[in-house]
Amino acid sequence: MDQITVSMTKYMEDHPNLKYIFFGGKGGVGKTVLAGTAALWSAKQGKKTLLASTNPVHSLSNLYGQDVFGKAVTVCDESLCYAFEIDTKDTIDRSKQEIREKINWFLKFADLSTKADDFIESATMNPAFEESAMFENMTDIMFKDEYDFYVFDTAPTVNARRLLGMSKVYSLWVEKMLKSREEAKSLKELLSFSKKNEEDPLLTYLLGFKDRMAKAQSLLTDDRLTAFFFATLPESLPIAVITRFINWFYEFGIPVGGVIVNGIIQKEQVGENAAEFVRNRVAMQEDHMKEIWDIFGDKVRATIPLFETEIKGAEMLKRMLKYLFV
Repeated sequence: MDQITVSMTKYMEDHPNLKYIFFGGKGGVGKTVLAGTAALWSAKQGKKTLLASTNPVHSLSNLYGQDVFGKAVTVCDESLCYAFEIDTKDTIDRSKQEIREKINWFLKFADLSTKADDFIESATMNPAFEESAMFENMTDIMFKDEYDFYVFDTAPTVNARRLLGMSKVYSLWVEKMLKSREEAKSLKELLSFSKKNEEDPLLTYLLGFKDRMAKAQSLLTDDRLTAFFFATLPESLPIAVITRFINWFYEFGIPVGGVIVNGIIQKEQVGENAAEFVRNRVAMQEDHMKEIWDIFGDKVRATIPLFETEIKGAEMLKRMLKYLFV
């Protein structure tokens, strides 16, 4: 197989209730441009659309040539197309305060006089803390349900994998925490002289958090609502990256929408007198395209040519539309 059987447009037609789409892949393969193009396409279908970046190293402001950090702003001269670079700082600060409250609850519950500050510093220095904050922001956006369609520009695949897998990981963690909390509560009541039934705010929080994670996991694994699209170049390393991680997405139940191949040099535009470097690149890409068709076959949704200039601004994204949505 060396041709597209289900295009991006056909995939969208076959999934009329699709609401959340994610673009990921190795760094530098054009995820942000593809996400921006998809958001523009959705807005042109009459849907109020939000493109949100969950990549800690944001690129949307550069793509559009306007500041979209920390706020949703209309882009591409489309009243229904919004872009937003998520600011995790506020979430991190809020999370620190919430952790302080939870630790104080625990210390009070356990009748310990230790101060919470040392525990807070240890918790917030965890490398996954920013990813947790980003996941909180992402799910907040989804739960508020203020738009008809959402496009997420994710971090490189390994980070996106951890981010989207957090709902399942958190669910397993909270189950263990609830069991431990229930056991501690029962033991305290058994040993206590007072028969007063004290409210346990930490237990209440965990039950609420459990419901929140269940809702997030339900949305992220519903193939009627959600799809993750992998972007690649016709080169060995980005192909290897998505080949490795695509099965992980299946295992976590995250629907894979397909693969988009970006940056293809058009052979018919390369003359006989072209530089040897260019001819070598064309030959290399042809070999890797055969590999892509062999591995992904009917999962390929679009093949995008290498443009003569970088993709920035509304006009270039409009040019991209006819290639991503054939």
